[in-house]
Amino acid sequence: MKIIIHGGFFSESSTNQETKKAKQDALSNIVQQGYAYLKTHTALETVVFTTGLLEDNELFNAGLGSQIQSDGKVRLSASLMDGKTQKFSGVINIENVQHPIQVSEKLLAYDDRVLSGEGALTFARSNGFGLYDPITPQRQREYETKRDESLRKGTVGCVALDQYGNLAAATSTGGKGFEIPCRVSDSATVAGNFANQHAAISCTGVGEDIVSAGLATKIVTRVTDGFTLKAACDKSFQELSVFDGFAGVIGITASGEVYHTDSHPYMVWAAIDETLKVFG
Repeated sequence: MKIIIHGGFFSESSTNQETKKAKQDALSNIVQQGYAYLKTHTALETVVFTTGLLEDNELFNAGLGSQIQSDGKVRLSASLMDGKTQKFSGVINIENVQHPIQVSEKLLAYDDRVLSGEGALTFARSNGFGLYDPITPQRQREYETKRDESLRKGTVGCVALDQYGNLAAATSTGGKGFEIPCRVSDSATVAGNFANQHAAISCTGVGEDIVSAGLATKIVTRVTDGFTLKAACDKSFQELSVFDGFAGVIGITASGEVYHTDSHPYMVWAAIDETLKVFG
């Protein structure tokens, strides 16, 4: 059993040690809760549970405390992929829900598994997801003043390998902030979140770069074709560098290889491999 999570990129973490420590402490607590949950649940159930904890923590840019788009609204995107069944589900630009990753989980049972905007919200309401305002006072101040890009917080993700050898990946985001309303990020696409029986990947960074690279799918495909996870990531990031792409990934393979990498040294992450805990 293995689990790894990320809290996205934090530009301020390179200079503000207090902020960095707060995020590391939060990730430490969440990854330990996720690992305890994994002991009695599947990888799929675990990535939903753990990503939900990340969505509830306003230090991160997913769920509570998400970035506000240029029209003053928060729109959330999230996706889920079950490596065992090869089913992918997600919501794009959904408003006023607490846990978009849980809405994504509900969609796994349907033929139409990726919904956007009003349709996603209608589906959520019909499945018992009540009204929730994710805007925090800090986010409102940032929006009103359009200030300080360094305060941006990162997308979140979780990848898990369960006791049965199954993999799953989940990713959730509040977007990049001040974007054109309804801009689509990578987080609810197979470019940013992908899993099969061989590997699972969650991405963070500039969504457009991740989509251009087809990053998560590309890495998993290379592992499927015989690459180690590190070699697959290294090759894919070499291709990302051709257009100066900005991204970070976390991943696990069916053989138990756990790996993380990023194009800039500020992705904060945490992992538990049996008793080992690592915090970036």
